[in-house]
Amino acid sequence: KEAELWAETLSNYGVNSVRFHKFTHPGMQESISTDLKADKYDRMDYFSSKLKEKGIYYGWSPIYGHQPKKGDSIKLLAYHEIASADLNNHLSYSTIGLVNFAEDLQDLHIELITNMLDHKNPYTGLKYANDPALIFIELQNEDDIFFSTTEVMLKNSPAYKKLLTDKFTNWLINKYQTQNNLKQIWGEKAFEWGVEVKNTHWNLEQGNITPVANHGIYNYEFTKASEHNEALPVFLSDMATFLFEEQSNYYKRVKSAIRNTGYKGIIVGSCWQAGSGISHYYNLYADYEAGMIDRHNYFGGGTGFTMKPGAFNNDAMVSNPGFGLLSTGMQQVKDRPFSFSEWLSIIPNEWTAEATPIIAAYGMGLQGWDASFSFESQTPYFTPTTHIPNKIWPSVYNIMSPTNLVLYPALARMIYRNDVKEAGIVSTRSVDLPGLSRGELGFTEIISQDKDVKDFKGTIPNEALAVGRVVVEFTDNTKKTATPDLTRFWDLKNKIIRSNTDQLEWNYSEKGYITINTPGTKGVVGFAEGKEIVLDYVSVKINNPFAVVLITSLDKEKSIKDSKHILVTTLARAENTGTKYNAEKTELIEVGVSPILVEPVKVQLSFGELKIKEAIVLDHIGNKTETSIKINKNGVLLDGSKHKTMYYLITLD
Repeated sequence: KEAELWAETLSNYGVNSVRFHKFTHPGMQESISTDLKADKYDRMDYFSSKLKEKGIYYGWSPIYGHQPKKGDSIKLLAYHEIASADLNNHLSYSTIGLVNFAEDLQDLHIELITNMLDHKNPYTGLKYANDPALIFIELQNEDDIFFSTTEVMLKNSPAYKKLLTDKFTNWLINKYQTQNNLKQIWGEKAFEWGVEVKNTHWNLEQGNITPVANHGIYNYEFTKASEHNEALPVFLSDMATFLFEEQSNYYKRVKSAIRNTGYKGIIVGSCWQAGSGISHYYNLYADYEAGMIDRHNYFGGGTGFTMKPGAFNNDAMVSNPGFGLLSTGMQQVKDRPFSFSEWLSIIPNEWTAEATPIIAAYGMGLQGWDASFSFESQTPYFTPTTHIPNKIWPSVYNIMSPTNLVLYPALARMIYRNDVKEAGIVSTRSVDLPGLSRGELGFTEIISQDKDVKDFKGTIPNEALAVGRVVVEFTDNTKKTATPDLTRFWDLKNKIIRSNTDQLEWNYSEKGYITINTPGTKGVVGFAEGKEIVLDYVSVKINNPFAVVLITSLDKEKSIKDSKHILVTTLARAENTGTKYNAEKTELIEVGVSPILVEPVKVQLSFGELKIKEAIVLDHIGNKTETSIKINKNGVLLDGSKHKTMYYLITLD
């Protein structure tokens, strides 16, 4: 029944695809980690079939912190090292980090994924490998060989550290043959680099050179070198190249095994980035070779996974064009599909309602992103804020809340109808692959990362994302990356950015707001209180300090003018009953309790020469009520404090 409710709810809100995330670990068999229990398969099979019946695709993110079991030990180089790797978090006792170079651990991942693809779903009659509803397989979640977890795991795993060191030794011998040649090319400074290196006395003949597997160090050294217009030191660029090759070989092994099952869908390497500079672009290229580029990013938030008193980020993304969640688009590659498979503006940030329209209009629309999976759906209904033991964990990562899911019916229509045109390319960052091996990037870019939150600054301004498509291309020869001329679209004096499709406008002269002006959907998002905003024949005047107002054709193909049946969605802030902040709204004092209180939106709408025939109040899930709204000569006044809703149906004459 819960699976059926999920399928019904997601379908009703316009969702056409879901990502099953890190779902194998709780369902593995007792003694081995390479297949699921029969009862877990049955649940997954039934749920998948119900989604498919509703026209909803699904993708797999099956592996995050894969934990081998005793029955797997005979297959592994050093099972005891994995089983005792206590990282003091949910990734303890897992293959994370090490799997990117260790073939024995890769074989476990391959066996799990291929077993699942070869499993026949009795409810559809198809092996998953042959089911067109399964649209992507992610090889691993939030892991790569440059990530600091690899370094941490190596410290606790001497056998796997020796494996990596031996591999790198062979790589260096193949390139340099002798210690003297190595010292001549690397230079004396390489062998004096850091306390650990001095103590180890790096020597090729002794085979004791372990590559640095921590993108933080590559970031630091690359930034330092860039300040002097220099390349990354040769020893680090060699290490980065070697690590990339190991990562790439892993992905090729898994891809080959997956294709051998008959699966023809999309493959994703991983969704995690590797810091800044050389390590970042090597990691991006490994993902590029694997298939679709997929990334994660978050914005806002406070003290952790659940709502707790404390400081939080209460910035608004509309105040800063191209930053926050949208900045993830700086990793889109020219000739690959792009997916944003985890993202959210996190409570108690007050402006969370801005996120979904920004991603829909500027990401899925203007930038032409191919998939979006907001993280996460915990229950198939709006979630109470109080904790229900063994049923609901009130995580801040939750789209089943008013400021998220309420907007889906309008934005899904906008996306599926292609109301927002995909833009032309305004900027291409050319990454020279031979240059990467020399530790050279060819343009300036610094990526900062605070856990799940990333930020990009460099040659290409983030604001370019509000103008048109911004992409990366990988080349075999040097191509200059130029700073784009955006003056036609970017009014620096008045702080207004217009998209090169003329459909979107970003005004950040004060707190900021964006407008959407397409034939099928028109809207205002942000701080536009008291301004009369004219979008062709539609006029919008909002009385709230902050609001989202979307005017959308209810017809699958027709414009607002031609359809005559219009869904109006109005949304502002939401908070728990009894929530308390400090005076500056930068610290949460009291979390509050259910029910969630939704701020009413008051907005005056008119449709120019198009006359409004009828305006009806809809309930919180879109059903018609018996309440109609009086039409005035200026159009219609929608008053949430009076009508107690977020949805209205307007019929035009």
